[in-house]
Amino acid sequence: QLQLVESGGGLVQPGGSLRLSCVASGFALDSYDIGWFRQAPGKEREGVSCISRHGTTYYKDSIKGRFTISKDNAKSTVYLQMNSLKPEDTAVYYCARRLGSCTGPAFGSWGQGTQVTVSS
Repeated sequence: QLQLVESGGGLVQPGGSLRLSCVASGFALDSYDIGWFRQAPGKEREGVSCISRHGTTYYKDSIKGRFTISKDNAKSTVYLQMNSLKPEDTAVYYCARRLGSCTGPAFGSWGQGTQVTVSS
């Protein structure tokens, strides 16, 4: 069964850091482009970052310079290192495969996500 499971969220003060993990099972991580998405209360889900099967990375403008996406194919895990967190980063974060490329739509079932709350 193809599955992605997110973890690593939590409550952090503004300016703090978190590292999210996305563990893949049922498929080889280097067969797909993998994206991180987030959904804040009352807002639509949005893509924030993506890493291609070849390792090319993409970022939403609002997180450039603060977030870093990486992956470890041997561990079937994609990471999102989040630094200098802001209250507006508060959201449930999800990972998903992207169809065709990092500009393609997310596909497959959404997992439960991991809650990130940035607050003092």
